[in-house]
Amino acid sequence: MTFSMKGLKAAALGAVLVLGTGLAASAQDLKFFTIGTGGTAYTYYPVGGVIANAISKPPGSRACDAGGSCGVDGLIASAVSSRGSVDNVNAINSGLRNSGFAQSDVAYWAYTGTGTMEGKEPAKDLRTIAALFEEHIHLVALADSGINSVADLKGKRVSLDEPGSGTYVDANMILGAAGLSTDDITPEALKGGAAAEALRNGKIDAFFIVAGYPTGALVELASAADIKLVPIDGAVAETLTSKYGFFAVSDIPEGAYEGIATTSTVAVGAQWFTSAKEDDELIYQITKAIWNDKSRKLLDVGHAKGKTITLESALNGIGVPLHAGAERFYKEVGLIK
Repeated sequence: MTFSMKGLKAAALGAVLVLGTGLAASAQDLKFFTIGTGGTAYTYYPVGGVIANAISKPPGSRACDAGGSCGVDGLIASAVSSRGSVDNVNAINSGLRNSGFAQSDVAYWAYTGTGTMEGKEPAKDLRTIAALFEEHIHLVALADSGINSVADLKGKRVSLDEPGSGTYVDANMILGAAGLSTDDITPEALKGGAAAEALRNGKIDAFFIVAGYPTGALVELASAADIKLVPIDGAVAETLTSKYGFFAVSDIPEGAYEGIATTSTVAVGAQWFTSAKEDDELIYQITKAIWNDKSRKLLDVGHAKGKTITLESALNGIGVPLHAGAERFYKEVGLIK
């Protein structure tokens, strides 16, 4: 399924309060709730827009059975573009954003003050709303580049994404698993469309993206240039999965991107987080709203990855405690005894 940029941008705005409709909503009737996502060319951003739309229900919205929102009464949620996982976790911890998406590994390290977050104050107020979907590590190069493995990146110009993104964290771990470091490459810090454009113009030799497939930047690139996905497999994948429990071996299937065969790589989980300081009833209502039948329809048609966001997998790979409001909902539906 393909989507126009206009449609994606509309979804990513979340719910919009329409003025001039004669609604007499007062300020106290409204609740605003932000969702930190990622770069606009990645998967977090459009998926965040779909979820924001699903949980929003501005005053005056029609009832569910009349085709209106089934979201939380008086809630206006918005998807906010960000630098990614680390940025979102920090923004939640500081109170800058109400919630955000992050890779399961980044969030766990932030919560425990371990791994790449060792030496930093643990983000003890971080809480989970739901596990969303699997994110695959994409290592992208031109088809004729001669780059056929992670080891082949030595001496190359490689974009690792921006510091503050989960991609940057994982790219460094992947290099390490191959016996490389940033000293062995010429590192760049480009996101999404900028990295794709730099590859096409010969300014870099390869770049990393951690995202659910298909991700917009690569869909566009694959349709305009002859590219390859470089496998992350063999000893590199074995080192990653044995050392870090949150990595799993997983394929990006043929057909995800034009002209690219099935590629073996590793994946992590994309999850939705908030703060323990957020109101229990609000998070309960938000969790309930995302899993109703109307939201199911929005997820199924709003983005190709939406169909994999299911209630049945909502607790998969959770390494950070659930928010009390979310936990209440999952107990009600029998996912937690």
